[in-house]
Amino acid sequence: MKLRTPMPDLPQATEWLNSGPLAKDDLIGEKPTLIHFWSISCGLCKEAMPDVNHFRDEYIDQLNVIAVHMPGSEKDLDLEQISQVAADHDMTQPIFIDNEHALTDRFENQYVPSYYLFDEEGKLRHFQAGGGGMKMLRKRVDRVLGAPQK
Repeated sequence: MKLRTPMPDLPQATEWLNSGPLAKDDLIGEKPTLIHFWSISCGLCKEAMPDVNHFRDEYIDQLNVIAVHMPGSEKDLDLEQISQVAADHDMTQPIFIDNEHALTDRFENQYVPSYYLFDEEGKLRHFQAGGGGMKMLRKRVDRVLGAPQK
């Protein structure tokens, strides 16, 4: 996805954890949205989870945080295991389980972990992939929120 691209519609999920089904309209209009792709077989994803959870908690009133479980292999399709790993890593944010890669394909996403930050109008303002770079992500979130830069 290119910067300033509108957020794609959310297709039917395999399952939602921690919430009922959400639509694009639920995520735009009031506050920015951070969409985070991860996988249970991704070590970097698990290492980054405390940082993602910190974003979720710190910006709870200012930022939607949605996780997308993107399976990397057949082993990653087990819904019970996905649910268990999410619980083990304190993932209380809505989780879109994408076993069919429907949302992954709409985002043209190839990486876990990866982060897509949309402004309140639903336009992509920042993308990054990989386990590091949380300071950069924080700067982008603060910029989209209009917060003073640290």
